[in-house]
Amino acid sequence: VDLGRRTQITAVATQGRYGSSDWLTAYLLMFSDTGHNWRQHRQEDSLGAFPGNSNADTVVQYKLQQPVIARYLRLIPLDWNPTGRIGLRLEIYGCRYTSDVASFDGSSSLVYRVNRRPSWTAMEVISLKFKTLRNSGTLFHAEGQRDHSLSLVLEKGKLLLYHQQGSSSSSGKLLASLGSLLDDQHWHHIKLEKTQMNECEFQFLVQLSVAAVRSHGLQKPILPNRNFHGCLENLLYGDLKLISLAKQNNPQVTVLNHVSVAVTFTDSLSFLQLPGRTSWSPSFFLLRLQFRTWNKAGLLLTFGLRCTMGQLCVSDMHSDKKFKPSNKFLFPFSGCPSQGSSKECRNPFKVFQGCMRLLTLDGQLVDLIKVQQRLLGNYSDLQIDMCGIVDRCSPSLCEHGGRCTQSWSTFHCNCSSSGYRGATCHSSMYEKSYVDGSGPIRPQLIYCNMTEGSTWMVIQHNNTEFTTVQSSPEINQHVAHFDYSSEEPLLAAIIRQSEHCEQELSYHCRKSRLFNTHEGTPFSWWVGGLGEGQIQTYWGGALPDSRQCSCGLQDNCLDSSHYCNCDADFDQWTDDSGLLTLKETLPVRSLVLGDLQRPGSQAAYRVGPLRCHGDKNFWNAAFFDKETSYLHFPTFHGELNADISFLFKTTSSSGVFLENLGIKDFIRIELSSSSEVVFSFDVGNGPLEVRVQTSVPLNDDRWHSVRAERNVKEALLRVDDFPTATQEAPVDGLVHLQLNSQLFIGGTASRQKGFLGCIRSLQLNGVTLDLEERAKITPGVRPGCPGHCSSYGSLCQNEGRCVEKTNGFSCDCGQSAFTGAFCHQEVSATFQSMTSITYILKEPYELSRNASALPSYIYTDITLRGESISLSFRTSQSPALLLHVSSFHREYLTLLINKQGKDSQIKLQVEPKAKLTWMLPQKNKMYLSINFTLEAPYLTYIIIVIMMFQIDQNSREDFNLTSDVEFNSVKCLILGRVRESDGLDSELAEFASLGFTGCLSGVRFNSISPLKAALLHPDSPVTVTGPLLQSSCGFSSSENPYAAETTHSLSGTREPVNAIKSDSALIGGVIAVVIFVTVAVLAVMARFICIRKETYQNQDVKEAQPEEDSHEFQLGSQADSPSGPSENHKEYFI
Repeated sequence: VDLGRRTQITAVATQGRYGSSDWLTAYLLMFSDTGHNWRQHRQEDSLGAFPGNSNADTVVQYKLQQPVIARYLRLIPLDWNPTGRIGLRLEIYGCRYTSDVASFDGSSSLVYRVNRRPSWTAMEVISLKFKTLRNSGTLFHAEGQRDHSLSLVLEKGKLLLYHQQGSSSSSGKLLASLGSLLDDQHWHHIKLEKTQMNECEFQFLVQLSVAAVRSHGLQKPILPNRNFHGCLENLLYGDLKLISLAKQNNPQVTVLNHVSVAVTFTDSLSFLQLPGRTSWSPSFFLLRLQFRTWNKAGLLLTFGLRCTMGQLCVSDMHSDKKFKPSNKFLFPFSGCPSQGSSKECRNPFKVFQGCMRLLTLDGQLVDLIKVQQRLLGNYSDLQIDMCGIVDRCSPSLCEHGGRCTQSWSTFHCNCSSSGYRGATCHSSMYEKSYVDGSGPIRPQLIYCNMTEGSTWMVIQHNNTEFTTVQSSPEINQHVAHFDYSSEEPLLAAIIRQSEHCEQELSYHCRKSRLFNTHEGTPFSWWVGGLGEGQIQTYWGGALPDSRQCSCGLQDNCLDSSHYCNCDADFDQWTDDSGLLTLKETLPVRSLVLGDLQRPGSQAAYRVGPLRCHGDKNFWNAAFFDKETSYLHFPTFHGELNADISFLFKTTSSSGVFLENLGIKDFIRIELSSSSEVVFSFDVGNGPLEVRVQTSVPLNDDRWHSVRAERNVKEALLRVDDFPTATQEAPVDGLVHLQLNSQLFIGGTASRQKGFLGCIRSLQLNGVTLDLEERAKITPGVRPGCPGHCSSYGSLCQNEGRCVEKTNGFSCDCGQSAFTGAFCHQEVSATFQSMTSITYILKEPYELSRNASALPSYIYTDITLRGESISLSFRTSQSPALLLHVSSFHREYLTLLINKQGKDSQIKLQVEPKAKLTWMLPQKNKMYLSINFTLEAPYLTYIIIVIMMFQIDQNSREDFNLTSDVEFNSVKCLILGRVRESDGLDSELAEFASLGFTGCLSGVRFNSISPLKAALLHPDSPVTVTGPLLQSSCGFSSSENPYAAETTHSLSGTREPVNAIKSDSALIGGVIAVVIFVTVAVLAVMARFICIRKETYQNQDVKEAQPEEDSHEFQLGSQADSPSGPSENHKEYFI
């Protein structure tokens, strides 16, 4: 469409052909000033089609975001009604455009000299439009006072603004760099404003040279001998129209001779075929062309060479190179025609994608407009009279300093030196931290101290040592500044996100006052807080703004009339020290110390490193108990890059986690089924979905993690540790995600498909949303989340008990022999022969000297029907006693190692008559984990286990021993040497006196951990004699203590331990039967004898028993508390 003159176009409207089925559904819009060099209109910096009509009558109007100034408009149909043809009615909205235009041929220029000096408050403005085919040239050179100048140049298609001062400045200082590929023969608008607020020292314009440097000074031009070649429009200085003035008074204006026509090769099907000239010499021809591309390789031109004897034919594409052509004067550019003989045109290379112009054959310029009209040559899939190359790296869409490279159809981000990863360098390549996530803070190295109960982040500064300050009458104050190793944004994020931060502040003084008096002006102060900080007049351990030290708060200062020890002004060393814990005043930036000028004044100070721990947002959660409930937040701004991460747990099979809507765009994450999460969005190219299907149900009331990311190249979704699902973005599609509604969490604006369950630790582009604060004021949503132990209870190992907390959980290791945050750290110690640990399970009542006259039930109130013992040991001693449990009735349970011959044995002896023995391989040192129980009632199983059992260094086994009676009146448990061996047979008494030399670890008897109590809880009823040294025993606990555990159950098919094969099992079974028959006979005989013995004992007990109630005592979960006295002296039988 020719509008007759340049027009400012503001909108375009289309309508189908009247009374027909002809209308367009999609089209491209292009503009031109000449009718030959076309420019495609872009939306959001992306090439895309305009939506057309859906019927023949409705008018669809598109308002241009920025008005376009052009004379010609071209509409290219892309799609139309499939039941009709291409047809439309078109209306263009705009107004007439008037301008002053001047052409410059590289030798002409315009010089403007200022006759009057502007006022001090005046704002100087230079504005213009330009278009050119040359990629370098000087647009203008502005000279100011004091040899200052500004130069705006076009270099390699970019605009560069330089500032120069004096003759010594040859290269100048680069102030700004803008644009790319500006030598495309299209108009570009420039506006330069100079105000008094600018940092540049340029003062008032004296002379303005346009299109060239016409300087009367000694400064060297930025681009010498490279003047502007092109057109300028509406050149304004303030309100002065300089081109109009030039037309009236300046003859140095010439006309541009020719405007070139460009052609664009868009894809693999693009080609241009030109015929040769019949007047060519049969020997030589000359080819010239200019091209532009982003691709590293591509075929520019192919042709045949005629070779004769003695001649060498070379294919070369350097400019001005002459070749010997063949008789067939056909020159395919870029590709080959799809029709015709393949012998005439072969393309062994990649096709060329880019632009060509100024195509010349033997000095004759090829008329590409005739090619477009099919009057010359042949072509396919070309864009003629335009260069459609797009600079996808200006501006760069690579984040965090990633380097952008591009090809014709896409761009790539090199993230190798950025510390980030992903298609656009958006996600950190390191373990995600709570501080910033994918935000602008770059990755930095932080020291973490994990030796304490909590993990502390320690941020050092330039002076953490004690610094001594001597008195000097010439110095009134000592000032110290502290520079931290972390950058300011990271420092602020750590303090803001941590649960707790602290910093030590110590002051040691001798006749050096700190605050003087409570009302007086302080001698010293410190500056703390983010940014520049604020003056603080309190010391470590005191309250803010109190002008006190910790002793003043605790009321224990040396002088009660002062609030700090140093303010007492004693001629002796004292100190005021404490921790600063108010995060708003951290970190300490500087320290000012006064009262150092008096004779004899001495001081020393120390400002420790900043220490922080915890993540206050890790357990930031909300519980949604209704499908209609939701939380709302401000609109999420993730136009080009958006990453969302959170954890959830639910029992529902579906629900929306998050949704944010725009007019057409949207973003949503939802649980579509019990095993599928869907991430969907629309940025104007149509809805896209990314799905992750899991092999396990997600509605199991356990925590699951979700991470979704969308950028201009792709979208990703990951659930837990399942493979990441990826969806690529359409090429040259819209890229901006435009949202305008509120962000809904746990539901939607329609109150449908709401989420039931908990969501926590929700981060959007590295920023954590405070769900708990919003849940406090939102009905149907509760802050926090119940039932953490249902998800994380398994992390509490080794009998540790999970304890629910408001913001998480903790592991109670009170009933475990292990310690640590998850009861995973073994408690072990090195024993020597004289070492003994005695744990008193029950103290006896005060007995009279005639103890035999007292009833036995006074000290028989602990009765155990089942014993569970577990321990690990390392020793080279044999025999060695590992554990000994005794009772007031001289019953005992002993675990020992005994060496017989070449083999070692572990013996479990319960009473002198019952022994359980198994063999050990001969080793110099043994590290064995033992875990067994004594309970009823299967006798046969134990015998089979004994015959087939084998222990190695890494196994952990369970045993089931049989007892048909009770272990009464348990008195104490002993590890190591047994000093009182009353009631033991001579052999055991000898072993007990030898003690144990080696290392014990993880000792547990029922719910009692005697070794842990001796090492970590000295206030418990435990007595330690001899040397005891806590040690790791040269081994560490397994990450999963139950990974190697084997449990022997009483099943119909008894499989032996360690997968002993059928031959060994058969032999063991036969031996077991023989032993079973023998033991059964002995057991019957022993039982008969013991019944008679117990009859006499019971008679004696009944005669001496008073009528009193017994005292109950429950030991853990396995100790029974009988309601009456024990009537029988129980014995164990195996």
